[in-house]
Amino acid sequence: MTNGLYAYSKPEKLKSRKQIEALFAGGQQLYAYPIKIFYNLTNNIAEQTHLLQAGVAVSSRYFKKAVHRNYIKRLLREAYRLNKVELKTAVYQKQVKLNLFIIYVGKEMPEKDKLPHVVKKLLLQLNRKVDEMDKEHT
Repeated sequence: MTNGLYAYSKPEKLKSRKQIEALFAGGQQLYAYPIKIFYNLTNNIAEQTHLLQAGVAVSSRYFKKAVHRNYIKRLLREAYRLNKVELKTAVYQKQVKLNLFIIYVGKEMPEKDKLPHVVKKLLLQLNRKVDEMDKEHT
């Protein structure tokens, strides 16, 4: 197993407030209960070196305790980390910039085994969107 493919290093994390606001203002979204993904695909890669950046969030409205929010975020990050390989290779082959933000929108604590399947399903849909974008611009 290649360590670099499955790593979720600091440069891959979406932390810039400016980019996050742009993502929510003008991005598209995918939804499969209990996860919503906001994403933004662009061909403009001049400003940054990392082509794939992701962030994770859980609403404090339904999960008052930080322990629960952090647990769900940990599950989401792990599910993303294990299932991003195909998406990462597609983004780097097509040379497009992809920012995405994964949000847990459920109201109850998730089952540990359910989240990876939902994340994988949404990332495969996103992979298809990357392929479609490449076909539109060629």
